[in-house]
Amino acid sequence: MRTMTANQERQMESVSRKKGGAFWKKFFQQRYLYLMSVPFVLWAFVFSYLPLWGWTMAFQKFKPGIPFGDQKWVGLQYFRELFADEQFYRVLRNTLAMSTMGLVAGFVVPIVFAVVLNEVRAMPVKRFVQTVSYLPHFVSWVVVAGIVTKMLSTEGGVVNDILVSLHIVDEPIQFMAKGGLFWYIVTASDVWKEMGWNTIIYLAAIAGIGPELYEAAKVDGASRLRQIWHITLPGIRPTIVVLLIMSIGHLVGIGFEKQFLLGNPLVSDYSQVLDLYALNYGLGLGRFSFGTAINIFNSVISVFLLLVANGIFKRTTKESIF
Repeated sequence: MRTMTANQERQMESVSRKKGGAFWKKFFQQRYLYLMSVPFVLWAFVFSYLPLWGWTMAFQKFKPGIPFGDQKWVGLQYFRELFADEQFYRVLRNTLAMSTMGLVAGFVVPIVFAVVLNEVRAMPVKRFVQTVSYLPHFVSWVVVAGIVTKMLSTEGGVVNDILVSLHIVDEPIQFMAKGGLFWYIVTASDVWKEMGWNTIIYLAAIAGIGPELYEAAKVDGASRLRQIWHITLPGIRPTIVVLLIMSIGHLVGIGFEKQFLLGNPLVSDYSQVLDLYALNYGLGLGRFSFGTAINIFNSVISVFLLLVANGIFKRTTKESIF
């Protein structure tokens, strides 16, 4: 038994040395690729991981200009203040409502648009529509907010002019002053701006589907709708699942640009989101520790949602991002 154990140990050491030698051999062969990746690794470390040190502010009564060792530690005080604030739950409601609406509309519309655009056989028309649809992606949200506000204005707004001229309403509607409409305005604006850009990903996925599948379906007498349902959509399912998982991970981290630019004091109860809440009640009031606590909550929930979504899809569809 001792001889067999010794032989097994020698075999394991030999295999380990071979694996180590193969690794360094491959590393040397691809040394230029690894060297090219160094700037991106450093960039990710400096801007994504190094700032995590700032999370310590959430557990301190942080005051600028005082050395780290002299800061007063307060434990979970700011988290308790956060969860005791009624405004926080209103902000969380707005964040989840707008992110969920954006998730549903932002996924369904680009997929439908990509499938419809793929069925267009006239290439000049297809290229023109695709180019026009993704141009808004390159437009600043400042410009988009100005366009949306002008279109929904009660004085010369296109939407109100059409509604009045068709006798749908008797007088112009103050869209930007109605909190109940704010979520829909933000969602529609986001879909219009990003629809064409998101469609590019699905068109690229559709282009990777083998044409022989469509030819075989035609031979079997399948209509275009049948081909879309049984070939196109299953063919782009892995892409849809991966993007959906990543989007679910950002449900509470939707930014604040849209809400900040389209919002106003009349709809503040519906326009405040977590990032805007951290900006106004954290940085705006000089409460850096409180603002950091909000961002920690945001990040932790985002990671939790990402892991849960990844686990669910891994079990149900066998597709995941890791």
